[in-house]
Amino acid sequence: MNRSHTYIAIPPGETIKEQLSFRGMSQKEFAIRMGLTEKHITNLLKGRVQLTSNVAMRLESVLGAPAIFWENLESLYREALIKVEEENQLESDTEIVKHLPYSDMIKYEWIPSSKNPYEKVGNLRKFFEVSRLQLIDDPAINHIACRRFSSGEKSDYALLAWAQKAKIEARNCETKEINISGLKKVIPEIRSMSTLPPEVFCHKLTKLFSDNGIALIFLPHIKSSALHGASFYDGKKIVVGLTIRGKYADIFWFSLFHEIAHIIYGHIGQANGTSEDDEKEADFFAREVLIPSENLKLFVQNGVYNTDSLKLFAEHIGIDTGILVGRLQHDGIVKYNQFNNLKTKYEFNNEEVQFPPLYI
Repeated sequence: MNRSHTYIAIPPGETIKEQLSFRGMSQKEFAIRMGLTEKHITNLLKGRVQLTSNVAMRLESVLGAPAIFWENLESLYREALIKVEEENQLESDTEIVKHLPYSDMIKYEWIPSSKNPYEKVGNLRKFFEVSRLQLIDDPAINHIACRRFSSGEKSDYALLAWAQKAKIEARNCETKEINISGLKKVIPEIRSMSTLPPEVFCHKLTKLFSDNGIALIFLPHIKSSALHGASFYDGKKIVVGLTIRGKYADIFWFSLFHEIAHIIYGHIGQANGTSEDDEKEADFFAREVLIPSENLKLFVQNGVYNTDSLKLFAEHIGIDTGILVGRLQHDGIVKYNQFNNLKTKYEFNNEEVQFPPLYI
């Protein structure tokens, strides 16, 4: 017997046991009369096996009630069992809803607004394209390589929601075949775009990625995700999602090259996601591409840190000055409250910045 808050699923075996009790017949004798094994009879009484038409005909002969009676009992039991299982699963899924960034997802119009917990479950199942929310973190569904600052239950669920939205939007992006060698060749060109404003580099960047089999998706930041970017395979394309967290050039470009590293080094698509070593390798790649250590070493040896020297060095190596400031702050060479006026801030919500409308 299975039950939920609303439904009870009673197997036909309960009625059979009543008949056996009325007749004073043992299960062993009943099994012999039915021409079935005792094990099968035990499973039948407990609802573990289906009461087939053949068994219903045997029950008619042994217990007297017509076969259709037993078939109807089985049908009602199976229907009730589905309702019990679904209601219990709904209850379980409502707990998962509490960990997902539902309010942010409504805010960005990813899902409909609702206060009904069961409606929320339904909306999220459709969004994640799963029959049960417990499936959304299945390794067979998600092989995500990402850059984020922290991890935890809420953060992990926010990541899954964010990555699913990137996956959905990537379906609208036409890309050529995946070409890792081609991606490597355009890295210098991508790097040079850091000196351009978003309204200029946006489409150029998207086109370069698309030509190499990668859908580049820009999405808003979800507060609890601590996420900067993520990359993963989706069918015959690679999806790279970038959040506009922070909106500063140094964060944006570092995150982009971090994800490029995951692609080049083959970190994406791994059964257990990326390892700590993978993340360190991607960080090192991003640092070296943006500001090679040898170049930075020469600049630091000079020991002159002022607005003019920072601008001049950034121009010399062909990057945005804010990226240099961010690196110096991160490495502890200058304080975090120094030269912030030189850090470029991208206003992605500005109407002049024509990212795909959904991502603004």
